[in-house]
This record gives sequence, structure tokens and C-alpha cells, in this order.
Amino acid sequence: MFHKIGYIIGMATALTFTGCQLKEVVNPNITDESYLGTTQSAQIWLNGMYRQLALTLNEVVTDAEITSDNYYNNSSLSNKVFDIPTILYSDLDVDNMQRAIGKLREMGDYGIAKIIPADKEATAHIKAEMAFVTGYACLLSGELYKGLPLTANGPVVPSADLFAKAIQHFKSALALQTDATRKNYYTLALARTYYNLGDKVNAVLYADAIMKTAPLLLLNVKFDGVNGVSNTMQTYTFSSSTNTYAPLPRLDFLDPKYYHVGNMATDQKPIAILKGEEAYLIMAEAAIGSGNLAGAKTILKNLIQEVVSKRPLASVNGSLAKRKGNRSDYPLLATVAVKADPQAPARNGLILDRQAGNITVYTVSGTSVQAANIDAAATEDEVLYLLCLMRQEIFMSEGRRMTDLGIRFPVSQVEMQNNPHVGAADIVAVIPAYIPLQLGMDDFIYDKANGLVTIKNDLNKILVQNKKAVGVLPMLK
Repeated sequence: MFHKIGYIIGMATALTFTGCQLKEVVNPNITDESYLGTTQSAQIWLNGMYRQLALTLNEVVTDAEITSDNYYNNSSLSNKVFDIPTILYSDLDVDNMQRAIGKLREMGDYGIAKIIPADKEATAHIKAEMAFVTGYACLLSGELYKGLPLTANGPVVPSADLFAKAIQHFKSALALQTDATRKNYYTLALARTYYNLGDKVNAVLYADAIMKTAPLLLLNVKFDGVNGVSNTMQTYTFSSSTNTYAPLPRLDFLDPKYYHVGNMATDQKPIAILKGEEAYLIMAEAAIGSGNLAGAKTILKNLIQEVVSKRPLASVNGSLAKRKGNRSDYPLLATVAVKADPQAPARNGLILDRQAGNITVYTVSGTSVQAANIDAAATEDEVLYLLCLMRQEIFMSEGRRMTDLGIRFPVSQVEMQNNPHVGAADIVAVIPAYIPLQLGMDDFIYDKANGLVTIKNDLNKILVQNKKAVGVLPMLK
């Protein structure tokens, strides 16, 4: 039987390269048999995978960010229940994310099994990149879902199996690649995957290699607004006139990470999927788990000095962020102090005055934690709290916080209706008992007269209190 192929034509890759053309062209006259073995078919297919990766991030990052304490959906342009959090297997966004990730993985599987063997021009680099992107799809599956099938209509496998498949692909990529920078990307991907598995030995092995040799490592996925692949998180946090997403007030200084100057379509900011900061955070958490508080504190201070402080800043017109919508009491003045919860001390410098002119934004990573805060931390829980806060701030707007909180999406209703292997347990989300409900992750009180915002719940404090819970802080287990 002949199968129709929808393929994507790109002038360059969407990963770290510029001038990418992310235009999808579906040609009903092209079949598997006529496409396989054609000139540059493997490179074209890989470009299609890069495009799908960007589309997948658009699904994942926006929904994962509101399913956490990072952002509140302050309009009606996207999911209105993940903030609560209410996560139902029948929710269309649960299915959209699963479809996007599944399409990326299946494109990789097909490319590796069919397209590469038929293309005499398929280089080791193309093979390595295809394996890497396929592995990244498996990594996302394990981080965001409690379990997913690894094959079409196949058994639902737990996250540990998804991570194991990701490791298999990353190691394959590492063995094929000769470019030192890309080998470092794959190495950090392995560290992150072993971290998720709670494999301290291997997580430390690969993280230490990056911390020592490539601390400023950065792998971005680029977007192309001209050809219809705009950064949705940029739209929701900056470009949209409806003030779609509002950050938790104590994270206000980190928003927006993505912005445009001039023409929105031509100025689409990338999203980092791997960066050297992660290696330090893994190493620090592993040190805490081993009882080495002094070592953990040194690593965290080095992270600030050697990496975060060297990341670029930008000056941006912040007046678009009026913080109005379903909730209009977000603070707008830099004089407003913030308490992380009712028992916490008030802190200044976390709210930006967006109406007074341009604001300074962190384009890769930023943190409110300073070396003095780390020096002052005396107990394991105090150091761990700073680690959790730094992870939250450094990965802001990248779709990582939900996983750190222990929340996982269920298998979607569409999958359940079409896959006989899906059971009743697979379609229930994981929302740990310590997660505040009824918008409790995003709630705060603004005492405008006294210039003070009090966050209802400090999720980093709650994480420390539940540090032995399944699905969080894996290096402590």
C-alpha cells in the first residue's frame, strides 16, 4: 500500500541556526516509495523534525507554565483550568500536547528506521541529530506524563521506561556525533534524563563533565513568525495586547524572557531546551543528597558567578504588561515589596516599574538568590530551599516547573478511545496532595496602601517540606 507523506521543507535547522524557514508543505502526490532515497531526503526530514520540535514546545511550554506557580492565565486565550489545577484526560490540551510529542517521536522513529537507510547522503551528523531529537521527545514524555505509549497504539509504559528510551537515543547520538559542542548537548541531555530517573551516579557523571568543560552551554530552539511558527509563550507573555499570562509577583522581575522589538513576526525569541545551569543544579542537589552542604553551597555560588551573571540582558519596553484581565490587582510599581508567604520576610527588587520606561530582562537565566543568601543558609532545608528557588527562577518560562512540582498529565481520552492498552489508572493525572488547589498556587494579597504583596503559598517551602515525596527532588532519594 502506498502512504501519503506530509513533509517539511526548511532552508536551515530550527536549532541554534539563524535564517530558518519553518514552512510545512504537505504534498498528496508524494508517497513513501517515491520519497525514500531521494536527494537529501534525510536532511529534509530532519528539518521537519526541527519544525515539529518548535511546534511541540509551543504546546508544552505554555500549558506547563500555567500548570505551576510560575504563571496565571489572566485571559481566555488558553486553558482556563490548569491553573486550578484541574487536569482531566478529556481536556483537549492534554491531547494536543500528547499528539505533538507523539508526532515528534514517531517522525524520529520513521526517520531512523526508513529514511536514513534509504539515503546514501545521510551523514553521521544527520543520524546523530535525528536520534537526539527523538530522544528529546521521549524525555518530554517522561517529564510531563505519568506514562505514554512508545509506539502507536502500544502499551502505556511508565516514565522510567520513557527515560530509558531517551537515554538509548542520546547515547546513540553521542556515539555518532563528532562536533564537540553538539556532543556536549547530548551529554547534558543524558545528565537531565538520569536526574529524572534518580540515578545519582550517572547524573553526576554527565553533569560534572558539562560543569567543568562547557558551563555556558546553551541549546535554543528558534521560531519563525514569518512562516507560521511563532513562539506562543512570547505571544502570551509579551506580544499579546490582552496580557494573557501574568507571573507570580515574586517572579515579576523575570518576565518577559521572550519579547519583540519592532516587527513581531520577524523578531521571535528562542526557547532554551538545554543550558549549562542545569549541570550545576544537578550537582548541587546531589551534594545535598549526600550530606555535603558545603559542597552544594560552593556549587550554587559558582553557578551565579560563572554562568548566570554572564548570561545576556536586554532593555525592553515593559509598558505592554499592564497586568489586567481576569485579575487586575497585579502590582506595577518597583516600590512594592513581596513576601513569599505570610510568614516570610518582605523583599524588595522583585517587582519592576514597567510604566517608567524600559526594563531590564534576563534573556537566558536570572535569579534573585545572591551569594550572601547561600552563605547564610545553615541547614540542609535552608540550602535546599535556595536550590528549589534557583531552579524555578532559572528555568522560568521554559516549561520545567510543573515537573519539579511533581505534577504529571494523564493519557488523553483520544488515546484511551483508540488504544485498548490504556487502563483506568492511566487516565488520572498526578496532582500531589501538597499542591494547593483552587488557584492556590497563583494566589496573593496586594495591600496597595502599604505597597506589600503577600503570596498565599510558597511552593519552594512546600517542596522542601515534602522532599521525600515521589516525583520531586530525585537526587535526595
